[in-house]
Amino acid sequence: MHGLWANLFKGSGPKEDTRKLLQHTKIFARLSNRELDSIDRIMYRRYYEAGETVFQQGDPGIGMYIIQFGNISIVQMPAEHELAELHAGDFFGEIALLNETPRSAAAVAKTDCTLLCVSQPDLLGLFKRNPKLAYKVLLPLSQITGQRVIQLDHDVLTLHQRIEALSAQADRTEAEGVSGG
Repeated sequence: MHGLWANLFKGSGPKEDTRKLLQHTKIFARLSNRELDSIDRIMYRRYYEAGETVFQQGDPGIGMYIIQFGNISIVQMPAEHELAELHAGDFFGEIALLNETPRSAAAVAKTDCTLLCVSQPDLLGLFKRNPKLAYKVLLPLSQITGQRVIQLDHDVLTLHQRIEALSAQADRTEAEGVSGG
């Protein structure tokens, strides 16, 4: 579309790149174009420079972010341990759509970034007007959350086994030290 027609339709609907991004985001992948448009209308775009903090660990969780451009680092404080590096198409902060617990880690722009944000109050208002949409968004969101709980259970079990092995090794080393010397 060029010239006059492009200007007439500019801004009259969701940008195609935003729709494509939402379609590739697991939470919104099952939505129709019309439903994606309704999500797009409640989203807002934020720009961050490299090194800028998106949110701090402990901040109230008010919404979810989708990375349109750039890279985000998820950092556990105070050790500044990087838990993950996220790229265009990834999303984070989705737990804030379910509850209002404080952020469990900080998010920092690793490069200049463009993020699409959706807040819990705006999404819940949309769900109230369209319960079918709520089902189509909350089902994949709960599946993602469930998968992460399973992964965390596995990680905790692995850490527990490593601690037990290290404790047993320390006990053997101490026993050898006592008997040897």
